[in-house]
Amino acid sequence: MTSFDMNKQLPLIAILRGVKSSEVLDVAKILIDEGFTMIEVPLNSPDALSSIRLLVEHFGDDYLVGAGTVTNSEQADAVIATGAKLIVTPNYNEAVVKHARSAACVCLPGVVTPTEAFAALAAGASGLKLFPISQIGVEGFKALKSVLPSSTLCLPVGGINPTPESMKLYMDIGAAGFGLGSALYRAGMSLEQIQNNARSFVSVFNAIKAAK
Repeated sequence: MTSFDMNKQLPLIAILRGVKSSEVLDVAKILIDEGFTMIEVPLNSPDALSSIRLLVEHFGDDYLVGAGTVTNSEQADAVIATGAKLIVTPNYNEAVVKHARSAACVCLPGVVTPTEAFAALAAGASGLKLFPISQIGVEGFKALKSVLPSSTLCLPVGGINPTPESMKLYMDIGAAGFGLGSALYRAGMSLEQIQNNARSFVSVFNAIKAAK
């Protein structure tokens, strides 16, 4: 798969912060088996580029894999060199977005304010990572969503749990999905626990979506 239609992805991004290259393939296989199609390794993980290369080699033709916590163009270049097609940032950096998009990568920059959101979209962002969603809140997201183009892909990130209480309010407002961190994966977590967490997230997300 050389290009990715975001509408065909399960819009839950697995954030594997702290994952080691020796375990990343086992973790990714479990996530994929449970329905995940998007996996990011934050660059502040141990030997992150090696993990990303492994993901690209084994899963990159069929799934959207890449890096998170990309904060400058040099880092974006290093990620692009692995063949990854997903670049996620914690902040809005115009150069990173344009760099990623010029390499045909899906780019999801972190934004909080309307100014950041519209600037990111103007730079070519594939969608918006609303981070930290705890700062924006439900009412803040509702206000932001009301002024964004209706087709904007919005993914709240930060503190999302696999429960209707955590996910439904944002989905009701228009969140397409979520970025999932420590409630899905933490360094040292057993494969069985990761599988249970992944299954719970997918189940709750699909149930909420089916009820709409």
